[in-house]
Amino acid sequence: MQELLLEEGDRMKEEVSSGSSFSLLEWVSKFQTVAWEAYQSKPISHWILLFLSSLGMLVAFPASSLLSRVYYANGGTSKWIISWVAVAGWPIPALILFPTYLFFKTSPTPLNLYIFLSYVFLGFLSAADNLMYAYAYAYLPASTASLLASSSLVFSALFGFLIVKNKLNASMINAIVIITAAMTLIALDSDSDKYDSVTNSQYIWGFVWDILASALHGLIFALTELVFVTFLGRRSFHVVLEQQVMVSFFAFVFTSIGVIVNKDFQGMVSESKTFKGGETAYNLVLIWGAITFQLGVLGGTAVLFLASTVMAGVLNSVRVPLTSIAAVILLHDPMSGFKILSLFITFWGFASYIYGTVDGSKLS
Repeated sequence: MQELLLEEGDRMKEEVSSGSSFSLLEWVSKFQTVAWEAYQSKPISHWILLFLSSLGMLVAFPASSLLSRVYYANGGTSKWIISWVAVAGWPIPALILFPTYLFFKTSPTPLNLYIFLSYVFLGFLSAADNLMYAYAYAYLPASTASLLASSSLVFSALFGFLIVKNKLNASMINAIVIITAAMTLIALDSDSDKYDSVTNSQYIWGFVWDILASALHGLIFALTELVFVTFLGRRSFHVVLEQQVMVSFFAFVFTSIGVIVNKDFQGMVSESKTFKGGETAYNLVLIWGAITFQLGVLGGTAVLFLASTVMAGVLNSVRVPLTSIAAVILLHDPMSGFKILSLFITFWGFASYIYGTVDGSKLS
């Protein structure tokens, strides 16, 4: 579908540049025709699944971020608990994976030592990544934390270039510079959105942990792609689900060890009693936090295989402003002029990166 739209778009651009009497109305009409042909080329079930997967990315991921902030804003204090919640829902993709073996006649990927060790290592990195993000959401407003987390695109591109030898073109480099500038704007405007209960030192550390977590997130993406290229050699949907289940499981194991050592499981009882809204609200925040995080990951995985990496990138860029806007409306996050400017610059950076990805795919 993507290739068809691109080819038709290029042809229409050539007609416009040749000086023909090609009106905007005719361009829109031709684009609608191509889009309709693309729609008819797939069964209705494909578009329903794509819609639900896109909804998962645009709703579940922001909801997970907001719930993390709700936990801290209403009396929660444990960073380990929030990082544990992010992977506690690992059985959810497993429940989707196992039926694929039965109904689609697929077989589990043979497990060797290298693949096993890669799952363990990626699980450890994911556990560390979730813990860093937990510290960020403990000290930063959700809108600020989500904007800073968008820098993971920068690190994904850089680590992909260094580790997997992915190509970088001018548009992608431009996106890296733009998003870095947006992060700098947030740093310069730190006094406008700091909570009264958060010290200057905690705010700075929240900023640092968010950037470090984004860097580690980018490294995990690059290493995951390297595992597929080196060890798995294929990217069918059930293979990606297997990887997600195994990495989430080992992240769950590592995080559970941290929670036990820190004695946070025992602390959950007393924490739930002092939580604003009571024990029921406390449990609902944690349960829905686990569900929404896994649904967001599942949605992103499905979009990659039902559409393209470009569409996944578009949705990922859209969810950043959605999270920030939702945080302002629902959690009453402060939104200064600098943060609004940073939001627009970040969106511009995402658009530049997506353009570079499309342009690179056309040249390859």
